[in-house]
Amino acid sequence: RRQRLAARAQGWLMVHAGVVPQWDAAQVLALAEEVHALLRGPELADFLPQMYGNEPDRWSDELTGAPRLRFIINVLTRIRFCNAKGRLDFKTKEGLGTAPEGFMPWFDVPQRRTAGEPVAFGHWSTLGLVQRPDLLALDTGCVWGGELTAARVADGQVLEIIQVSCAQARKPGAD
Repeated sequence: RRQRLAARAQGWLMVHAGVVPQWDAAQVLALAEEVHALLRGPELADFLPQMYGNEPDRWSDELTGAPRLRFIINVLTRIRFCNAKGRLDFKTKEGLGTAPEGFMPWFDVPQRRTAGEPVAFGHWSTLGLVQRPDLLALDTGCVWGGELTAARVADGQVLEIIQVSCAQARKPGAD
C-alpha cells in the first residue's frame, strides 16, 4: 500500500508492466498517484471487490470511479499487448511473436506519447531482457529458472546490467 505504481528517478520512468500509448510520462505519474491515494485511503476496502477485471479495455478521459481506477491499475500492472488505439489484450502472455492480429507490444505502438522517454519495466518474463535507448525490460524469468536482473542507471542511461541465477525456480504453470 505504500509503494507507488509508477515513479521517475535517474532520468527513467519506472512502472511494473507498461503504459498505454495515449499517456505521456506526466499523466502516468498523475494517474498512478490517483491509485496510490486510493491504496492509502479509507475507500480501499470498498474498491477491492471491484478491482480485478478486464473492462474497460481502452482509456477514456471520461472514465470515473472504479472503472477508471481498474483501468489504471490494469495498465500499470498487467499490460503487454495493445493496439494503436490503446485497446488492451489480457489473454496473451507469451513473447513478441504471439501478439493477436492488430496488437503489438505496448512499447512498439507508433506515436506512443512516452516514446523518447526512457521507460523501465518488468512483468513480462517471456519477453526477457530488452535494452533500447528508450526502453529497459528487466523481467528475465527468475521464477521459471531464468535470471534475476537489475540495472544500474543514471541520467536516462543504463550503466550496468547485473544478473544472477535463480536457484529456487518453478516450472511454468506450477503452483
